[in-house]
Amino acid sequence: MSMHLPNDDEGGELSEINVTPLVDVMLVLLIVFIVTAPLLTQVVKVKLPKTEQTEPTPDNHVAILAVTASGEALLDDKAVPLTSLETELKALQERDPDISVQLQADKAVVFESVAKVMASAQRSGIGKLSFVTVEQ
Repeated sequence: MSMHLPNDDEGGELSEINVTPLVDVMLVLLIVFIVTAPLLTQVVKVKLPKTEQTEPTPDNHVAILAVTASGEALLDDKAVPLTSLETELKALQERDPDISVQLQADKAVVFESVAKVMASAQRSGIGKLSFVTVEQ
C-alpha cells in the first residue's frame, strides 16, 4: 500500500511554495534596513561660503489679498467690496493663470470675513492660495 498525496496525482513534484526561505530573506532585509536607517540621518557638517545679502527677485505671479480689522478686502492695496471680489479675482486669474494669491488677515478680524474672502477665491478659480503670518 502506498501513500497518496493530494497534489501527487501522477507521481510528479509538489508545486507548493516553500515560504521559509522567503521569510528568512525578508527578515535579513528588515535587519539591514534597521541598521542602516540611523546612519542615513546623520548630518554632514559643511562650511558654506559667505556672500553679500541680496534682495529676492520679484515674483510677478503673486497678488496680495488683505482683510482689514473692519472686514474690508484689499487686493494689491486697492479696496474691493466683498460683493465684487469674486469678479476681480476671476479677472486676475484670467490675465495670469499661474497667479498665486497671498492672504493676509488682521488678527482682530472676524473669521466670517476671512471665510467669505476664501470662498470668493475658490469660486473664482484661484488654485494657489497661501496664508501670510508674522513671526513673533
